[in-house]
Amino acid sequence: MDWMAWTWPTAAFFASIAALLILFTVLAIRFPESPRVGVLRIETTRGDRLFITLLGSAFINLVWLGFGLSPQWAALALCAVYAAAVFRWV
Repeated sequence: MDWMAWTWPTAAFFASIAALLILFTVLAIRFPESPRVGVLRIETTRGDRLFITLLGSAFINLVWLGFGLSPQWAALALCAVYAAAVFRWV
């Protein structure tokens, strides 16, 4: 894979996304859930909330980078708070 400049952070990012998808697949098989209605007033499952979390976290990091705010780990902390809120109330 020399054509793509893989770095350890990039590989860790994609590995963590893959691990999340595997974990959520196992959870869905082992502990099926019925959709619930949260603050968005739409039915969501764990997978839907994971997608909303990943999408929102991407935008948080893009805005963080766009405004030149630093350090970047603070955006990660903000994403963790956002993820907890999504899984709790959405």
